[in-house]
Amino acid sequence: STPINVTLVASSTPIFMLLMGTVFFGQRATSRQWMGAALSILGVLLVLSRGDWDTLVQVQLVIGDVYVLCATAAWAWYSWLLSQPKDPPDIRTNWAQYLLAQMAFGLVWAGGFTWVEWSVQPREIVWSAGMVGALVFVAIGPSLLAYRSWGLGVQRVGPSTAAFFANLTPLFAALLSSVMLGELPKIYHLLAFVLIVGGIVVSSSRRPTS
Repeated sequence: STPINVTLVASSTPIFMLLMGTVFFGQRATSRQWMGAALSILGVLLVLSRGDWDTLVQVQLVIGDVYVLCATAAWAWYSWLLSQPKDPPDIRTNWAQYLLAQMAFGLVWAGGFTWVEWSVQPREIVWSAGMVGALVFVAIGPSLLAYRSWGLGVQRVGPSTAAFFANLTPLFAALLSSVMLGELPKIYHLLAFVLIVGGIVVSSSRRPTS
């Protein structure tokens, strides 16, 4: 797949979260949540298109996008499992053990596929300071802090609301590239931010009671 395809497919996370909550976990999605999902996805599309909608028309889907779609659905299912009240409270209290168990399974799967890949086509790793720094960042940031933060967020606000925050990722990526690569933010970044945050606000707001 391509980065733009991956981000496009992953932006459907709120949709998957709402659908799975409705079908499998008895959580009925409200019209405000669907409206928030539409606003959030529109903000992601604005970032990806850079304000030029013709860019999205030229996108071609490939088999890799199906894998990303399956991963998005699996992530939504995982998020709902994190919030089940029937689970023993010790699972969430001992978060380090819980996270370690997840990573152990991930390491087995990733290690197995890597072994198969390298058996077919051997590769040589060129070690450098940049490589080590990247590994340390991946080990601490996305692998530890991100999972822990996501778990806490899901427990506090629920999977449906947490899913909308995931669509801030492409916006953060664009802003970080502006800082690190010297690219000035564009007006569409601001509009996308308003749409995505607006989706979060709309989806999490409650209908006033009379």
